Parts: sequence; structure tokens; C-alpha cells
Amino acid sequence: MNESTDRPGGPDLLELPLPKPGECPFGPPPEMAGLRERTPVVRVKCPTGLTAWLVTRYDDVREVLGDAERFSSRAGQAIHLMAHADPERPVGDLEFSRLDGADYQRFRRTIGPELSTAQRMAELRPMVQALVDERLDALAAAGPPADFYGDFAVPVTTAAIGGLVGVPYADRELFHNAAAVMFSGATSRADVLEAMRPLHEYLFTMVVTRRATPADDSLSRIIARSEASERPYTDVELVGICAALLVPGFDTSATVMAHGLLTLLAHPEELARLHAEPSLIPRAVEEIVRFLGGAPGIVRQATRDTEIGGHPVAGGDYVVLAMQAADRDTAAFPDPDRLDVGRRPNNHLGFGYGTHQCFGQQTARLELTVTLETLLRRVPSLRLAVPLEDVPFKTGSIVYGPAEVPVAWDAVLPVAAAGGRGTGPAGR
Repeated sequence: MNESTDRPGGPDLLELPLPKPGECPFGPPPEMAGLRERTPVVRVKCPTGLTAWLVTRYDDVREVLGDAERFSSRAGQAIHLMAHADPERPVGDLEFSRLDGADYQRFRRTIGPELSTAQRMAELRPMVQALVDERLDALAAAGPPADFYGDFAVPVTTAAIGGLVGVPYADRELFHNAAAVMFSGATSRADVLEAMRPLHEYLFTMVVTRRATPADDSLSRIIARSEASERPYTDVELVGICAALLVPGFDTSATVMAHGLLTLLAHPEELARLHAEPSLIPRAVEEIVRFLGGAPGIVRQATRDTEIGGHPVAGGDYVVLAMQAADRDTAAFPDPDRLDVGRRPNNHLGFGYGTHQCFGQQTARLELTVTLETLLRRVPSLRLAVPLEDVPFKTGSIVYGPAEVPVAWDAVLPVAAAGGRGTGPAGR
């Protein structure tokens, strides 16, 4: 590492504050608020040993996210938490998310139409609705209690992203296993590569097959779009695209889905607002993402000597952007620590901002929206089956949220009795 990044911070160097589910299951670590007010740009030591500037104010975090020329993504966005990550390692063919500028946009332009357009979301909605209804039917057949995270959210988001790419649900363990190692505390890159190898081999075969025989899936359309471009993707790059969709795509969405439901169940007055006024669901989705999103923070690296909020930052320095803390900034949001399902405006940073903002955010919104609409219609009696303090949270993973959400209910209404499929406010 370069001198500016590795320079010592002294014996009193602050440890990066990490989420504390026992104290604040829905918010950033309590000390983040004090840092935001007193020292919004402060030197910290991260769990991996990385030294970085922690940025907590909304305006400052948004500025850094929006300036990819001054603040690069090349190091990797989770190097402060993933011990196996090496920010000095050259960018590989499978790592387009570490690219900047035109090199990154080459990928984003081709992937975007499969994940972000209004037309594509309209096409995907019936599939997501069917998956949600099927899982609720399965829960009804098994009877309460159930784990909303493991029995509902993970199967729904797994089937959704797998169906999008073209990977059958039966083959889900390939990317589940890869994600478990990738986002764990694994310290060896060799271990990560070994865990990823079966998935990469599977995807390589799928890429070759789709090139020869296109199907009705995103991979086939991405290949066709690429072939019509000035610089078509290699097979290895296509494997990287598929892996980037599958590995983070199921559990990040499943976790925010489960964490979001837990948040609503812990705020019954806001859940009652949604029952009384389902048209608030799209706003509720945005509020859930603001309230919970970005808890671990993401990393950028200064490309030259610059400033953040008037504070000097040297070229090569790493910056940890505390997005959840920024989304609790009183300068940006009135009463920011209150869950408000009708909040407007809500220009949160939970999905990031700028050129590298989450390219799967529209599919995540769709999954959350359909899930909330359907739960309100079909399971109005849904409730926690244990006290909130007994809900376990994940350990050893950079995907922050509950490990289980035990729930119970009186009845799961049949689709027809609940008003049919896709009749919620966003589907009308």
C-alpha cells in the first residue's frame, strides 16, 4: 500500500464503528451520530487493518459517491470488511465493478436494460408475483411458525435472480455456496477462488450454450447486445457479469426484505398505516432502504490530493462512506431516526449514488413492493413469533441483517380471496 494510505494514525486511532444489533437493530452504531456532528471526516482503523477516512455527513457522502473521477472504485467496495480482498491486486476480467469511467460504463450500458427499465420491470412483475404467492402457499401448507428470512425471502430472491439470468432454482447451491464464502470472514483469496470455481465452470458452460442457442433470458439478450457493440464481451467477461448478478443479488435483497419486515413489525403504527393506505407501499419501500441501507459502508480511493467537506485527503487515501449514517443526517431528513412510511421527499443513499449506484436497485424495489403488497393482502395477521430482542442477527458476514425472522399468523388467505394476483397499488 502507498504511504498515504498506510500512514499511522497514532495510538488513539478510532476503530471503525460497526453495526450493533443488540443496541440498535435498525440503525447505525450510536457513536455515528456524534462523529457526524463533531468530526464528520475522521481517520479510522477498519477490521481488516485498513486505515481510512470515515465520512458520515449526507452531503459529503453524496459528493464522494457522485465524483468517480476524484474517488475511484478500483480498490473494491468492501475491502474494509473482507479480509481476503487485496486493494492493490490488478483488476481481473471477472471484476468489472472495480472499473471506472468508460471501462465500467461498457458493462453498465449492456446490463442496465435487463435490470432497470420500466418495461423490463413490468415484464418481471408477474414472475415475482408468482414466486411470492407460491412461497406463501408453501408457508400456509406447512403452518406457523416459520422463518421469514430462510423460508420466504431467500427462496423468492434466489428464484427471481436465477430466473432472470437463466439458472434453474435446482442449481441455486452453486451461487449460495459462493456467496457464503465471498461475504464471510474468509482470509484467503485462494479459499474464495476455490468456492467460486464450480459456479464459474457452470456459468462458462451456460455462456457457450447461450451463444450457440439463445434463450429467453437476460444472458442471451446481454450476449446479443454485446455482439452488436464495438467491443463484444469475452466468455470470461460474461461469466463475471452472471456471477456479479447471482452472488450478491439474492442475499442482499433477501436480507433487506427480512430486515424490512422486521422493522415494520417492530413499528406497528407504521404497519397499520400501510394496512389502512396500501398506496403508501412504494414510499414505504424507499423508507425501508433509507432506514436500513448501507450499514457496513462502502470504500472509495482518492485519485489525487483533494478535500471532503473542507478536510484534506491525500491521493491514494481510502475513504469509508457510512451511507446509513448519512441517511440519518438531520440536515438532509427531518426526524431521520423515525421510520415514516409516507416520507417525502426521500433522496436516500441506500442504493448508492452516481455512476456506481446499485445496478439491481429496480429489481430490489420490485421484489420489496410485490412482497409488501401481497403480505398485506394475504397475511394481514402476520406477526413476530418471538420478542424482538430474541431475533438473531448474522455474524461473520458483511451482509448485515437478521439471520432469522420467526413469524406466526392466523391464516394465509388464498390468492382469489385476497383479491387476486398483482392487484396492489403498484400493479394497477
